[in-house]
Amino acid sequence: MGGVDEDGLISGLREEQLITNEEMDQIVKEAIDQAIGTNIFLHAKVNLWTSNVVEGVLKRLASLSKPFKYVVTCNFVQKTGSGMHTASTALWDAAVDGKHTVLWESQTIQCVVSVYWLAI
Repeated sequence: MGGVDEDGLISGLREEQLITNEEMDQIVKEAIDQAIGTNIFLHAKVNLWTSNVVEGVLKRLASLSKPFKYVVTCNFVQKTGSGMHTASTALWDAAVDGKHTVLWESQTIQCVVSVYWLAI
């Protein structure tokens, strides 16, 4: 597992090459806001919204030019008062790899986006 080596690298990466949860949170929220805006839940639009959110996150991540592979998942449900449960786990180099989940809500929509990034 990673640590700082004698060259000041963390598992072979410089600190500025790493991704923070704060950075990922902003990227995901921007993609959701752009894809959904102020729309109310419309079942007919869920496939389009899902694709737009995933593509928006991946485009933003690619523009960072950081040495990672990414996995993005997106789930939409109509906000009706019922619960939504999700879980995931991973085994990796915690010093450089990561996972971040964002819950985004409006009056009628719940959206859960998870992003995994793995150093290459």
